Amino acid sequence: MLVLEFKAYAKPNQFQSIDEAIRICQFIRNKSIRLWMDGGAKSWFDLSKYCAIWAKEFDFANKLGAMARQASAERAWASISRFYENIKKGIKGKKVGFPKFQKDCRSVEYKTNSWKLASDRKSITFTDKCDLGKLKLKGTRDLNFYQPDQIKRIRLIKRADGYYVQFCVQVDRVELATMTGKTIGLDVGLKEFYTDSNGEMVPNPRFLRRGEARLKRAGRLVSRKVKGGLNRRKARVILGKRHLKISRQRKDHAIKLARCVITSNDVVVYEDLRVSNMIKNHCLAKSISDASWYQFRMFLEYFGKVFGRITIAVNPAYTSQECSSCGIVVKKALCTRTHTCQCGCEMDRDHNAAINILNRGISTTGHVGTSIFEIVNA
Repeated sequence: MLVLEFKAYAKPNQFQSIDEAIRICQFIRNKSIRLWMDGGAKSWFDLSKYCAIWAKEFDFANKLGAMARQASAERAWASISRFYENIKKGIKGKKVGFPKFQKDCRSVEYKTNSWKLASDRKSITFTDKCDLGKLKLKGTRDLNFYQPDQIKRIRLIKRADGYYVQFCVQVDRVELATMTGKTIGLDVGLKEFYTDSNGEMVPNPRFLRRGEARLKRAGRLVSRKVKGGLNRRKARVILGKRHLKISRQRKDHAIKLARCVITSNDVVVYEDLRVSNMIKNHCLAKSISDASWYQFRMFLEYFGKVFGRITIAVNPAYTSQECSSCGIVVKKALCTRTHTCQCGCEMDRDHNAAINILNRGISTTGHVGTSIFEIVNA
C-alpha cells in the first residue's frame, strides 16, 4: 500500500464541514468502544451493524457516509483486537493497552464511495451529506500514474498548518538497483546518529535540541493567554507548527538516510532495540526520542523490501563490550568511548560495536564464510 499526501485548499466553511466530519468519526469510534465495554459487541460485524443503527438514531451521524462510519468502527475494533492480543502475550499493567475513548480526533477516513476524483487529478469532491464539496489538491506526486480503482481509502487529516488529503493506493512498489557487493553493520547512538562497520560516522542532527528555544518561547506564549480565548487558540497553533516542523525534519532525515544506506549496500544489519523500554531512563528519554531510531529502522526495512535488499535485526546485547577482533568481553563504562583490548585492538567504541553487529547478522543467516553474493542470492 502506497500513501500519497496532498495539501487541501478550500473555503473556510468547507474546513468547518471537515471538522464536523472528524467529530462524527470520533463519536462513532467512542460509541463502538462503549458498546464493546457494555458487552453488546463480540466482533467487528456487530459494530458494523450498529453503525447503521446510530445513523438512524442520530441525525448528525447520518451526514457521514456509510463506509466512513464503518471505517471509524474499524479503528475502534483495531484497538480492541490489539488489547486482546496483548493479553494473550501475557502483557500486564498499562502496557496492555485497554481501549480508551478518543478526546482529540484529527482525521476521517473514506473508503471507495462518497468521493469523486477529478479527471485531471488536481481536485476531489466529497458527495456525502457533510457538504465538504470540492477540495483543491496541491502536492509533488502525480495521481495520473494510478487508476481510480487502485485507491482503496482516502483520509482527511487536520494538522497545525492546515488540512491534508491522503490517498491509500494499492500498488506493489518495486525499484531496481544494481548490486553493490557490500555489507554493513550499523550501531546507532546519541553522540553520532550511527556508526557503521567501515568506521564512518553520521552526525546526530538533534532537531529537538536545535528548536528547543523556539518551542519554549511558543509554550510560554500559550501559558500567558487566557484559557478559552482567541489569542490562546492562535498561540496553540503556533506551538503546534513548531512541533510539526521538528517531526517533519526527523522523518525527512530518516527517509533520506535509510534510502542511501539501502541503495549503497546489499545487506544491512542493525540493532533490534526496544526503544519503548529505553526511554524509561528519564535522563536520556528526550535525546533518545529526538534521535528517532525506531523511525529510521522502519524505513530501513521498508526500502529493503522496495529495492530487494536484505535487512537483519540482531540482539544488541554486549555488542559494545565484546572485542571485534578476539571476542573477549572488555567491560567499559558508558563514558569510555575508546575500545582497548589486550589483543592489541584499539578503535572507537561504536565502530567496534558496528563490526560485532555485522558479524552477528551474517552468522544468524547461516552463511558464515560465504561471499556476499552467495548471501544475497540465497
